[in-house]
Amino acid sequence: MKVAVLDINGKDTGRKADLSSDVFAIEPNNHAVYLDVKQYLANQRQGTHKAKERAEISGSTRKIKKQKGTGTARAGSIKSGVFKGGGRMFGPRPRSYSFKLNKNLKRLARKSALSIKAGEQSIVVLEDFNFDTAKTKNFTAILKALNLENKKSLFVLGGSNNNVYLSSRNLKGSEVITSSELNTYKILNAGQVVLLEGALEGIETNLSK
Repeated sequence: MKVAVLDINGKDTGRKADLSSDVFAIEPNNHAVYLDVKQYLANQRQGTHKAKERAEISGSTRKIKKQKGTGTARAGSIKSGVFKGGGRMFGPRPRSYSFKLNKNLKRLARKSALSIKAGEQSIVVLEDFNFDTAKTKNFTAILKALNLENKKSLFVLGGSNNNVYLSSRNLKGSEVITSSELNTYKILNAGQVVLLEGALEGIETNLSK
């Protein structure tokens, strides 16, 4: 699968990048994608929710009325959840929402997501670039050249580049990650995936195992 390599001005460099059909042109497995996205979102949850139950409420432990003869239901404690100010019955407790998926399924999900984007022609290959200093206007100029100003974009670098990362950090619609940080959710959440030439080898190596 051949894709034109663009420069930071959005111009065709005349070179072609060869995208592996084993990574960018497979039959997408929708269930694998669903599970991987579900796991990613579950891992974002803090799980620190907590409600006080009757044992944790401050209040008297005196039996509030006699057992029989009142014509109403039995009641032993003012802290019961049926009374105003009582404890919450079956309330939320701190817990972890994370769950495990095997590596082969996660790998299949990422390849499926990249294949979906490739099929939608939403993948751009850009030549490697660097900034001398971290300036948002430098990154904005690249977005403008690629017509990505009003689109969600995901830039995938071959390795960490602090100046490029810091230049993009103020822009809500753009995100910069390295090839090792690539995941299914971020691929699908982006309107356009911009792969730098230096990231292609790392992506194909990681996903072809």
